[in-house]
Amino acid sequence: MPMNVPNSLTVFRIALIPVFILVYFLPFDWAPPVSAIIFGVAALTDALDGFLARMLGQDSNFGAFLDPVADKLIVVAALALLVMHDGGILITIAAIVIIGREIAISALREWMAELGSRTSIAVSWIGKFKTLAQMIALFLLLWQHDIAGMPTWTVGMLLLYVSVGLTLWSMFHYLRAAWPEIRPGADVP
Repeated sequence: MPMNVPNSLTVFRIALIPVFILVYFLPFDWAPPVSAIIFGVAALTDALDGFLARMLGQDSNFGAFLDPVADKLIVVAALALLVMHDGGILITIAAIVIIGREIAISALREWMAELGSRTSIAVSWIGKFKTLAQMIALFLLLWQHDIAGMPTWTVGMLLLYVSVGLTLWSMFHYLRAAWPEIRPGADVP
């Protein structure tokens, strides 16, 4: 396991998950904004670790495996907290779509790797926009207090549904890219 700077940032992001969850549950008015800030720091390390890996030439198989795992862990943790906090149908549906897509695409990538076609479903720009919208939405929803008169919950929910739309769009993009390998009658090695 090569512990270079990008991989260290990814491990740090995973280590922040229990911290942000613990802070979220503290019985203080400042707990939600501070947990949102911790989540935001973790989200920023997601962008930074990939950038540094490319810039420093420190790409690794370990980093390629762990980075998306870290992303999914922190997003699922935030969605679980928000569903528990709000319990409403809108956030629950969004959480199910987002988590379901992540499971489906992870399984698709694994299967495509088994077929030797993993690169045919590489991350696209749609997925990058989806991740950005998702991280901003989750940050605002975790914050739970208006910022300078901006209703963070409302804006966060709107952005969450933008990310749900991008989530579905990117899923269909991946499925379309993989279709030649998964369609009925395709040659299976």
